[in-house]
Amino acid sequence: MSESKKTIEPVDLSKPAAEGMVRVTFLPQGITVEFPFDSLPYEGHGLPMSFLDVAENYDIFLDHACGGVCACTTCHIHVKEGAKGISEAEDLELDRMETAADIQLNSRLGCQAVIEKPGTYVVEIPKWNRNYVQEGKPSHGPGA
Repeated sequence: MSESKKTIEPVDLSKPAAEGMVRVTFLPQGITVEFPFDSLPYEGHGLPMSFLDVAENYDIFLDHACGGVCACTTCHIHVKEGAKGISEAEDLELDRMETAADIQLNSRLGCQAVIEKPGTYVVEIPKWNRNYVQEGKPSHGPGA
C-alpha cells in the first residue's frame, strides 16, 4: 500500500463541478475535494470509490474500526446531497445499519456507499459517531 495521500486543493464552490468531475464535501469539517471520476487509487479501504475510499485518499478522518469491510457502523454517514449518484444499499449494509444509532433515511455506511457517476456530493459524519481515539488517527479529531 502506498503511503502517499492526495493533496487537498482549494475548490471554487461558487461554480458547479466540471464535467466528468466528482466533488465531495465532508461535514462538519467543511473539507471539499474534487477529482476526475473513477481516478482514485484503491488501497483496500471500503469499496472502490466509496466515501471511505475518498476520505482515505485525501487523509480526511472517517472512522472505520473494522477496516472498511462492513462489519461495524463507525463509518456511518448522512448523505446530504447526491444520493441519486451513489450505489443502492445491499443486504449486508442494510443488515449492519440495523445496529447503528440514529438511523435516518439518508444514512449509509461510508465503506459501502459507492460514487457511481460524476457530480456533487455532500456527506455528514454525525457528531455522536466521531470516534477521535482511534489507533493511527489524530487524538484531537477532525477540524480541531
